[in-house]
Amino acid sequence: MQGGAPGAQEAMAEANLTTAREAPREADSPRDSQVAYFGPDKPLKLDAGVELSPFQIAYKTYGALNAERSNAVLICHALTGDQHVASEHPVTGKGGWWETMVGSGKPIDTDRYFVICANVIGGCMGSTGPASTDPKTGKPYALKFPVVTIPDMVRAQAMLLDYLGIDTLFAVAGGSMGGMQVLEWAASYPERVFAALPIACATRHSAQNIAFHEVGRQAIMADPEWRAGDYLTEGTDPQHRGLAVARMAAHITYLSDAALHRKFGRKFQDRDSVTFSFDADFQVESYLRYQGISFVERFDANSYLYLTRAMDYFDLAADYDGLVANAFRNSPTRFCVISFTSDWLFPTPESRAIVHALNAAGARVSFAEIVTDKGHDAFLLDEPELLAIVRGFLDGARKARGLSGSP
Repeated sequence: MQGGAPGAQEAMAEANLTTAREAPREADSPRDSQVAYFGPDKPLKLDAGVELSPFQIAYKTYGALNAERSNAVLICHALTGDQHVASEHPVTGKGGWWETMVGSGKPIDTDRYFVICANVIGGCMGSTGPASTDPKTGKPYALKFPVVTIPDMVRAQAMLLDYLGIDTLFAVAGGSMGGMQVLEWAASYPERVFAALPIACATRHSAQNIAFHEVGRQAIMADPEWRAGDYLTEGTDPQHRGLAVARMAAHITYLSDAALHRKFGRKFQDRDSVTFSFDADFQVESYLRYQGISFVERFDANSYLYLTRAMDYFDLAADYDGLVANAFRNSPTRFCVISFTSDWLFPTPESRAIVHALNAAGARVSFAEIVTDKGHDAFLLDEPELLAIVRGFLDGARKARGLSGSP
């Protein structure tokens, strides 16, 4: 499980909040990132029926692009991720969120591949979103920002690739919301994707997942400091309560009962027995409070609303006459679909449905279900079988494409 240990780290996370709030606003001026700016002549057409213009995309790159420009790998981040996939986060100071997977000598090897990771549209780490300044008013967009979708995110990423002069991707990879983007990439731009790695995801959100997201959104909107989304303009802070509670609820879905029992069970937190109060008597309570407090250092409440809504709206079959297979008909892309036995957020049957659709479409696909008790978050953790599968799949794809060992 990510995010550190409970107990004393709660206080440390509290102390970090002041520093984070005083830091430059990442939404407009992201630190340690590259920024691609798209002016009024290059609007982003959104599924909501409006255009976003101007806008910017904050991104990071690792490794070197080869002379043929054929070794680019796009990493798509999950709901609470960002572009800092394999390097220190400028707000928290923590390492990259997928350093187990991406880096020198890692399965997604930056000695071989040119790795790109962009903050999604609607995010809060430098790509245009609700926390960004609206050039028309000089104030944050807040809820005046248009609702965005997974296809919108992918269209923006395609524009970024055009900006970088990259016609095709050797591979696109991601888990959870990132996996949804991978599927959308393969469906919308099959000629631009040689290999696709959708991990722990689905072609649409289940009613249960939509319900969990709604609980989080209501927690944010019920906070009196949210101010109908205008908290940045009014100088209030819904992060500490509403967003923290939303994160706590969501974090439970990323774990598994077995993992929680193994790590915490019913152990007490810094005490020998119950206190007959509403303090954090149990270690698991303290852990979740820590997760909530540390999360608000680096995320924006309105962005959480927008990105959870984008996931809820995602329904790949809806755009292809109700059949997922139609999205991948005659696809030249090779796929590796991965799930985890203890993931109840995106359980294995969801991944099997993707595989069945790919088979029906005649696509080239391999599938792996990894036995683990680490839950949905397993894709972010040091899971040896996952790392071996990704390495093997990319090595095979590299040989099939004729890529050399290094740029």
